[in-house]
Amino acid sequence: MNLAFFRGIFIGSLHAMVPITLTATGEVIGESSGLFNIGLEGIILMSAMTGALGAEAGGPIVGLLIGVATGAAIGLVFGSICTYFKGVQLIAGVGINLFAAGLVTFWLIDLGVPGHHAVADEGQMVDISTPLGDLSPMILVAVGLPFLVYVLLYRTKLGLKIRAAGESPQAADVAGINVHRLRLLSTVAGASLAGLAGAYISVDWMGSVTKEISAGRGFIALATVVFSGLNPMLVLLGGFIFGFFDNLAVWVATMPAVQRVIPWQFVSMAPYVVTLLVVAGVIGRVRFPAAMGIPYERE
Repeated sequence: MNLAFFRGIFIGSLHAMVPITLTATGEVIGESSGLFNIGLEGIILMSAMTGALGAEAGGPIVGLLIGVATGAAIGLVFGSICTYFKGVQLIAGVGINLFAAGLVTFWLIDLGVPGHHAVADEGQMVDISTPLGDLSPMILVAVGLPFLVYVLLYRTKLGLKIRAAGESPQAADVAGINVHRLRLLSTVAGASLAGLAGAYISVDWMGSVTKEISAGRGFIALATVVFSGLNPMLVLLGGFIFGFFDNLAVWVATMPAVQRVIPWQFVSMAPYVVTLLVVAGVIGRVRFPAAMGIPYERE
């Protein structure tokens, strides 16, 4: 195995890291405010579809922006239900996943190729050339964003308000913070990043949309949030770890020599097995906001 081989694995892992890191970073914002959203899988899937169609109509940047808008719209609905109408966050998240799975499947049938839609070349983002190889500009976004979110949450007054809404909404309310509005906006911001992740998959990374294109990455992002303990800096590390195993599974599936030793189906399980091990190893040690998942009602 030469240097080019390891360079290819590294570059592939960086590309696979992007959707997980973006989605998990957004979820850190939402959970810090007290809302958890397990509908990330559905947001990624839906945004991949809308982003692809938007990119074909107006170019890759438009596609990414439409993906962000799709995530924001879903986050707005989810956040409104779970804040102002006291909806159960778990059920609302499951509803998003089921709705997206059904709608995207129908959408793909309507486009004429059941189960698959290739994004036109003019709608796909162009990678940038580097000494390491061709890299997506979105890698820079995924690497830089956790640092910005860390500064937001732990170095600004707004970040203090967000964390207060998740830790003690009663005290935050007494201090003059509009808990419902802050939770809603935090959820919308987090869902927007999941939307960006979905659009990246179809417009940049894969160049196509399938009904399974999210491939559990929304749930892996949730595991990354658990791994990070709501620390955006650790989200970057977790995103790369999970991205590496995700890319490894794809690589093995294309290597007949490796498949003769290890069936590719077992390697394809690697990202999900690692997810289970991480969650099992840290779930009891991570402290989440005291009021996370609990609707706030003013007295």
